[in-house]
Amino acid sequence: MRILVVEDEKKVASFIKRGLEEESFTVDVAYDGEEGRYMAETNQYDLILMDVMLPKKDGLTVVRELREKGIAVPVLCLTAKDTVDDIVSGLDSGSDDYLTKPFAFAELLARVRALLRRGTQDRGAEINFADLRLDPVAHKVWRGNKEIDLTAKEYALLEYFMRNANQTLTRTMIAEHVWDYTFDSFTNIIDVYVNYLRKKIDKDFDKKLIHTVRGAGYVLKEE
Repeated sequence: MRILVVEDEKKVASFIKRGLEEESFTVDVAYDGEEGRYMAETNQYDLILMDVMLPKKDGLTVVRELREKGIAVPVLCLTAKDTVDDIVSGLDSGSDDYLTKPFAFAELLARVRALLRRGTQDRGAEINFADLRLDPVAHKVWRGNKEIDLTAKEYALLEYFMRNANQTLTRTMIAEHVWDYTFDSFTNIIDVYVNYLRKKIDKDFDKKLIHTVRGAGYVLKEE
């Protein structure tokens, strides 16, 4: 899952980005309101963390403008303001939740997961495909009765495959959903990680699930 963090305090942005990436999220960062709006309009995100006090354009204005354009991605506002009027203003702008600074990362993560579960799909539910099972909350994966040990990036890649099973995923699609905004699409890192994943998911099993679609990309399917 891909998250946009719009936060002008670089230390705070770095702290949030690092923590979310450790939880296997793909994270992009914008440092002002105009950049945040542009990135939200031009990329597909599962969630936006929006600071309220931003240079160039404040966070609540950005949220209103995104909603006016029909962009319904969940938004969690972050701010040092904690009066009832401030909270009401944030929610009235179209935000889905409101977290005051300073905050514990554990609370931020809990709110992120709660917002992601509010979607049309229950993202907290286990995902099953063939004999693969993935638990998005515990970040654990099994094939049959065997638990598979994955790195954070391998886990994010497999989750994207499992949420889009039987669909051909191009390298561009994988880059946009599993790697961040600064990813160099001209490297072979995607092929390298798919190979890592194959060794863990398919190597010791007769039925292979990750397949190459020549000239297109990859697909998770049963044959």
